[in-house]
Amino acid sequence: MPLLDSINRPDDLRRLSSDELTSLAAEIRRFLITNVSRTGGHLGPNLGVVELTIALHLVFDSPHDPIVFDTGHQSYVHKILTGRRGGFPTLRRKDGLSGYPSRAESGHDWVENSHASASLGWAHGLAQGFRLQGASDRTVVAVIGDGALTGGMVWEALNNIAVTELPMVIVVNDNGRSYAPTVGGLSAHLSAIRTSPRYEPTLDTIRTSIRRTPVVGRPAYELLHGVKAGLKDVLAPQGLFSDLDIKYVGPVDGHDIGALVLALRQAKGFGGPVVVHAITQKGRGFRAAEQYEIDLFHSIGPIDAVTGAPINPSSHATWTEAFGQEMVELGESNPKLVALTAAMLHPVGLARFAAMYPERVFDVGIAEQHAMTYAAGLARTGLHPVFAVYSTFLNRALDQLVMDVGLHHLPVTIVCDRAGVTGSDGASHNGVWDVALAGIVPGLRLAAPRDQPRLHAALEAATTRRDGPTLIRYAKGRLPDPLPAVTTREGLDHLVFTEQKNVLIVAWGSMCQVAVEAAKLLEREGIAAGVVDPVWGLPVSDALVELCSGYRMVATIEDDLIVGGLGSRLALAMSDAGVDVPVRHFGVPQEYLPTASRAEVLADIGLTPGAVARSIIEAVAVDENDSADDRLPDDRLPGAVRYRPAETVTEPRRPTR
Repeated sequence: MPLLDSINRPDDLRRLSSDELTSLAAEIRRFLITNVSRTGGHLGPNLGVVELTIALHLVFDSPHDPIVFDTGHQSYVHKILTGRRGGFPTLRRKDGLSGYPSRAESGHDWVENSHASASLGWAHGLAQGFRLQGASDRTVVAVIGDGALTGGMVWEALNNIAVTELPMVIVVNDNGRSYAPTVGGLSAHLSAIRTSPRYEPTLDTIRTSIRRTPVVGRPAYELLHGVKAGLKDVLAPQGLFSDLDIKYVGPVDGHDIGALVLALRQAKGFGGPVVVHAITQKGRGFRAAEQYEIDLFHSIGPIDAVTGAPINPSSHATWTEAFGQEMVELGESNPKLVALTAAMLHPVGLARFAAMYPERVFDVGIAEQHAMTYAAGLARTGLHPVFAVYSTFLNRALDQLVMDVGLHHLPVTIVCDRAGVTGSDGASHNGVWDVALAGIVPGLRLAAPRDQPRLHAALEAATTRRDGPTLIRYAKGRLPDPLPAVTTREGLDHLVFTEQKNVLIVAWGSMCQVAVEAAKLLEREGIAAGVVDPVWGLPVSDALVELCSGYRMVATIEDDLIVGGLGSRLALAMSDAGVDVPVRHFGVPQEYLPTASRAEVLADIGLTPGAVARSIIEAVAVDENDSADDRLPDDRLPGAVRYRPAETVTEPRRPTR
């Protein structure tokens, strides 16, 4: 029987011999490759932490000793060792195993926020909380890696941890990577330790030589401990943690279970904060991952478990690729255009721009706050910075957007990739907060292009602006076919035009196609509906308010929060203008959405053509003092069999507002 089949909880590890633990590590790697290649997920990071996670569970008593994973995508091995092996066929799927730690799954998971650099703050709070409540037998472990040490939150936490005597072990999983090789001075510091061949051999030589020296050997050897710290600084500069008065153990081979167990036990026994520096290899044990230099299979879709080749790769261009191409073309005509990324050069599509204009691209590491203020500084000198970032990570730079960019009216363009519902990465990675947050910044302009021509126009307008910030957002995945306007009036693109002023659907971005399809369904039921894309959603234009005033009902559709979104701001603008037309909002409810595919989530929250059309029909019927069932037989409502060939309709999970 495979050893892995006998591991259902961490205690089971302690029955195994050293050789059996090594064999178990190999089995876990095969298990990961086999399963994650089918579902997709964060394969590279987990292949790199197999031995490290085994050692953690051998030394610490989880969940009594909390293990907090920073960038929780490196927690798959932890899930395997804590009884969740059987759930891997459902990884990152609806009602399945989360791709990150999940409190609903297991008591072994203390923290499920999967944004980087937060683990030390969590660990500090947990350790202090236990201390205040008299729990003196608990050690808190923070596992941080994949570039998360470049985040400012880490150093804020270390500054406070350094003046405590709390039982904390900070495990630095040092693979030299985030998505790509980690950048910055800290990376260079750790790299010096990681790559220096001199420290341990030199120290061993000195120990041996001094001990053999007659008479003075023992006193001199004792003296060696007095100069050991200085010797480390000379031969392997690791004074960073020592200067903070935090004990340091390492570097340790992160694939040697015995060495890891010894280091972790020493750290646990100290009783105060200790950094254990483990050197690991991202993608270890899977040749295809080890050779994929871009990101070592950091995150993958379904692949061949032997070759690593994508299964059914899409031939369609993506939004990210389209943005990358636009940046190259804009960079050629605008020498003042520069680009910033927070450790995601390839994922946000800036690799081609970097290849063409390497001196005009700046990777700041996982430090979105710094990126925003850095962009402000660049703009203040007359350059035009474009900060490309996943929408969900923009949340971290709100203060800098408000105070450094917005307050100074600086021309900074923020491009939010993966905006709206993203799906399988779960609640923390849906990009649904950007409009509500950025929309509060005075003077900010915001666009959600529906196709590549509109993306081109938005970027061109944004990068020539001189009087304030601009945000451009688009969805994850495939670039849709162009959706031309029937007519454009006063900056508004009419996608469906009707002379009858019954219902006006206002939609933008990825929801434009949904609106057009919903309008077709409404037309079949005798309800004329126009569809308009405002192109620039913020500020709300006077022309859009005036257009809405001529209709009996307005419906707004967006894949961001209803609260603070385009629809709510349009309704406020209509109210201010005295336009008394009912507005029905379709968008993302103010809640954390469960893990599922993008299509499944959109169906659950009622953002499909059929669900939108049905709700509008019911609202129109109620408005005419007639019930929807009397007006239209049930078999004629969207969602009945009649419409299934064109659209599988799911009732909204909750009523729209």
